[in-house]
Amino acid sequence: MLVRQALRLLPGALLYFAASFAVLAQDNQQPTIEWMYSAEAMEATVTPTTRWLSDNRLVLYDTCRPAAERSVEVLDPSSEKRTILIDQKAARSSLSAVLGDSATPTFLPFPQEIARDGKTALYVIKGDIFVLDIPLLSFARLTETDAQESCVRLSPDGSRVAYVRENNLFVYERTVNAERQLTRDGSDSLRNGTLSWVYWEEVFGRNDVGYWWSPDSRAIAYFRTDESGVSIQHYVDVRPWTPRVITQRYPKVGEKNPAVTVGIVEVSGRNTVWVDLSSHHHEYIVRAEWLPGGNRLSVQTMNRLQTEKDLFFVDRTSGVATHIIKETDPGWVNIHDDLLFLNDGKHFIWSSERDGYKHLYRYTMDGSPVNQITRGPWATFSGAGGVAWVQRSVVGIDERRGWLYFTGLEKSSIERHLYRIKLDGSGMTRLSAEDGTHNVSFSPSGRYYVDRYSSISTPPRLTLHDAGGDTVMTIAIPRGEKLAARGIQYASFFSIPARDGFALPAQILKPRDFDPSRKYPVIFSVYGGPSAPQVVNNWQRDVIWENILAQNGYLVVRVDNRAATGISKKLENLVVNREMGDVELNDLVDAAQWMKGQPYVDSARVGIWGWSGGGTYTLLGMTRSSEFKAGIAVAAVTDFRFYDTKWGEAAMKTEAENKAGFEAVSLLNHARNLHGRLMIVHGTYDDNVHIQNVWAFIDELIKANRQYELAVYPMRMHGISDPPARKHLYTTMLDFWKRNL
Repeated sequence: MLVRQALRLLPGALLYFAASFAVLAQDNQQPTIEWMYSAEAMEATVTPTTRWLSDNRLVLYDTCRPAAERSVEVLDPSSEKRTILIDQKAARSSLSAVLGDSATPTFLPFPQEIARDGKTALYVIKGDIFVLDIPLLSFARLTETDAQESCVRLSPDGSRVAYVRENNLFVYERTVNAERQLTRDGSDSLRNGTLSWVYWEEVFGRNDVGYWWSPDSRAIAYFRTDESGVSIQHYVDVRPWTPRVITQRYPKVGEKNPAVTVGIVEVSGRNTVWVDLSSHHHEYIVRAEWLPGGNRLSVQTMNRLQTEKDLFFVDRTSGVATHIIKETDPGWVNIHDDLLFLNDGKHFIWSSERDGYKHLYRYTMDGSPVNQITRGPWATFSGAGGVAWVQRSVVGIDERRGWLYFTGLEKSSIERHLYRIKLDGSGMTRLSAEDGTHNVSFSPSGRYYVDRYSSISTPPRLTLHDAGGDTVMTIAIPRGEKLAARGIQYASFFSIPARDGFALPAQILKPRDFDPSRKYPVIFSVYGGPSAPQVVNNWQRDVIWENILAQNGYLVVRVDNRAATGISKKLENLVVNREMGDVELNDLVDAAQWMKGQPYVDSARVGIWGWSGGGTYTLLGMTRSSEFKAGIAVAAVTDFRFYDTKWGEAAMKTEAENKAGFEAVSLLNHARNLHGRLMIVHGTYDDNVHIQNVWAFIDELIKANRQYELAVYPMRMHGISDPPARKHLYTTMLDFWKRNL
């Protein structure tokens, strides 16, 4: 009673105390696996989706807003004003008039594509195609079929829509509301305009882009892919009461690849002109891109061993190909998207690693070299996004002023900065100031760019700049307060000396209450693949998970072996014929031993884990060294002969060239030497690294009476990506570390 009376007398004090207690409680909240996959955690690191329009306005779509309130906006850089481009409610009302209320989505996502003039938006809803007239906010339905449409794209002028249905290529003429079928031979094994799995994964970086509109919107160049000779992988779908078998065309190392040809079809004529490469032997066609004006098409090819890449220019009407450039490399030639044609019609830009580092060169249109543009003991490099094995460093060209804009590693191999340089190679200047990673997109005129910046301790932010690098405005700021409320800590960078003195890039995350007089267990988080660094000064998606490990008393360490750093082709080529072999192993062992020598590390409690290539790297460390007490290998390749042709043969070639190398690095041959406690994780529907890798490896463990733990995720693919599976997996991994470290 007395307490109640006192509280009634002090309402202001009570409110202050309650608010302070709430803040204190929030500050003491720790990250959890459940929270790691919450909307709040996701929103803390998301910035708006952006697209440039031809008039240099910037389209914005902010997914941090409530779904029902997400309208598509447009920003005018000259006035810094944001206005609504597509009103969510009005557009949904129009769609409802076409589909009916019950079939209309509760909210519209960002359009699959917006026309360059900003007047048309393209949507694919439940497998059918819809276009939105943006000025009128009026939807029209283009297709209504049982079969789904895929690979849907607007023509450059917005008057046509191309798509693939049942492996055939179609065009919808919006002006006459009529569909044209451009190919008719599509089947389960023959694809037109859509990619086979190995091309989707390894050549185009998980982007199904199997056709290309001509600049005049009147023709399409497309891939015709014959997979009839490609081996078939099987998966058992256990979800039906009577299981069914799912099949996939997947060429394993040494086996037959899909046969790809390039055709050019005029939309009005429907007859295909085939690109004639008959006088040039090749295995892969890795790129096709129209030249300005659309009279010619560029085509890039590679040989089976990937030591040669050739560039051709192809006549649109005859299909005759003219050879322009040949690139060679003793290891393998990397694919890139740094082929850019200048508006003068006389020159193009090309990327090459011929001097051991990835640099930019200028050529005349007949393939004659003009000059090397960038040079030095560093590489041009993609700013961020996409996959590590497909690079694009050029982000803009201002021909009138003679500037080329690119991202690269000149300042630091763990950062990605924006630079500009004259086309003759003079006047190189770094434009980005903040340490970290700058993912840059220029406006069509080259007058402005947006910078999606982050660092290891700074969530992504979005800023608008002029071409000289000055900030015009901040579009979206980091939402770090949500992370701060959970006490999120950030790693610090350092380097570890390898046995020959090479400085291995590394980072470490310590518990909040770290005491240097104590000894802590260590968990190495690794990947290890060629030129796929994990130690990068950018926002890292595993930061919450690594904080959970740290709050449980572990030091979390990332380290890149020298071939993984992305510093140079020279380092990358060290793994030719012996990928995941001695080069990577020695650097990993050196890193582990150096960490064990630190006074705050418990040398008897060192673990290692990784996913995909990181899973392979984990098994390498646990079977060919005794440095690790425990490890978790997720989705690991255990023998490169189980993997696909394009990636598996790049470094390892085929058994005909390198049988001894395959035997030497096969983890199946080292399974009997497993040291420490091992948990193996895999999805049964992993169409990238097949579960065959697991069955073969654990069979060798069984033969050697080596114990292991196994976590299998039914009908999950390589990413084991659905939230229930993710929560279960990370809970299982945390339990494993607690039991074994």
